[in-house]
Amino acid sequence: MTRARFSAPPVRYRRIWRNNWLRALIVFAVLYFLPYSTISIPGVFDGPLDAPGVLQLLAVCLVFAGLAVSYDLLFGHTGVMSFGHGMFVTAGMYVTTILVNHAGYALFTSAALALAVTLIASLLLGAVALRVGGIGFAMVTLAFGQAVSILVISGSPQLTGGEQGQTLNSSAVPAALDGVRNTANLYWIALAYLVLCAAAVWGLTASTPGRVMRAIHENERRVEVLGLNPYLFKLLAFIVSGLLAAGGGIVYLLLLGGATPTVSTSNFTLSLLVMVVLGGAGRRWGAIVGGLVYGYASQSLTRVSGSSAIAGLPGILRGPLEQPLFLLGAAFVLIVFFAPGGLAGRLAAKTTTTGIKEG
Repeated sequence: MTRARFSAPPVRYRRIWRNNWLRALIVFAVLYFLPYSTISIPGVFDGPLDAPGVLQLLAVCLVFAGLAVSYDLLFGHTGVMSFGHGMFVTAGMYVTTILVNHAGYALFTSAALALAVTLIASLLLGAVALRVGGIGFAMVTLAFGQAVSILVISGSPQLTGGEQGQTLNSSAVPAALDGVRNTANLYWIALAYLVLCAAAVWGLTASTPGRVMRAIHENERRVEVLGLNPYLFKLLAFIVSGLLAAGGGIVYLLLLGGATPTVSTSNFTLSLLVMVVLGGAGRRWGAIVGGLVYGYASQSLTRVSGSSAIAGLPGILRGPLEQPLFLLGAAFVLIVFFAPGGLAGRLAAKTTTTGIKEG
């Protein structure tokens, strides 16, 4: 059997790809300068854009967007559903915290070791779990994710802090990242993380391995017939997405000032799935839009659910509306119903001037 050859994309594809990068550069440049802005958006934020509280909220949204991009590489581009993506976020967050607090390593050394641990773990887990495939793979990742969650919450409270989590030793944090006055620096780190995730995933999906991943998503059997091994490309996607997720865990650790067991739960991974579907799975801007919207909504709906307007409603309405997750779930159902291709698919142009659909 002759091995298939994937040639470089036509000139028109490369032109569109460059235009997409130009648009991305403009968007990220605007995001970069937000901490310098004193603009207030009443009803959306509680203060001007340069206020520490607003920057903290935006930084969390950026981290969520980056995590969604990492999950979209696996789910949206390769067609592999994992229910254990949160364990890589947990690895980045908790390995860094434990090495700093209990082993006395420097923050950046601990972060590098956390990424190394994630690389090995994702390689070993992916090498085994991807042999199963389909729903079996999803169940294996769910089992490992639950095992990590139990280990974090109940396994060794002295190391992990149990259900309360563990505060990061502030003496190990650089002065430029410590304190409310340095919230802008944390915001820029979160933005840099999102840019890294976007560049890595967009670059990979535009390469030959990325096109094979897309082909696997569409028809894995056809890829096999062409003489390629889908297993290797899925393993590559699994490792890259795991490393990006661990990086997000490290940045999230800096934002929170400590490790939280919430990221180890299956609910957190399901939240990442919701972000990807919300924005549009497999679309260039889908995961970013979904992550930003979900991050803002999850933080802001708590305020809405506790507002005086909700408190004044009859009990039969007040009960569910006082639950932020109910409001978030209802909004998700409406968006999926009216925009089945995700928010990015709804808002973006369906075709470019050359008639080619945007990714």
